[in-house]
Amino acid sequence: MKKIVAEPYRDIDFTGAKQGAVLPLEAGKTKISIRLDNKVIEDFRAQVERAGTGSYQTLINDALVAFIQQRSMIDAVRQVVREELASPQRKLPRSSKRLASA
Repeated sequence: MKKIVAEPYRDIDFTGAKQGAVLPLEAGKTKISIRLDNKVIEDFRAQVERAGTGSYQTLINDALVAFIQQRSMIDAVRQVVREELASPQRKLPRSSKRLASA
């Protein structure tokens, strides 16, 4: 078995060092800790594996963003439908009445 020899003591000056992340964080993102079901993690990791590249965390983020966008689109459509149903009935032009009865 090979012996591992520790590096000799060096006097390192840390007076100019900065505390914090070595790599700058991406703007608009916040690092958090979250508990997810194992099945969710496994599925997203499998997607990355099938693709051959990427990050399962990015895929989870993209899925959440898509959910928010879909929900806001549905809310917008519901609002338009409510407004249309609440407005007084408009008379259809004669040509539209013929098409509607056909």
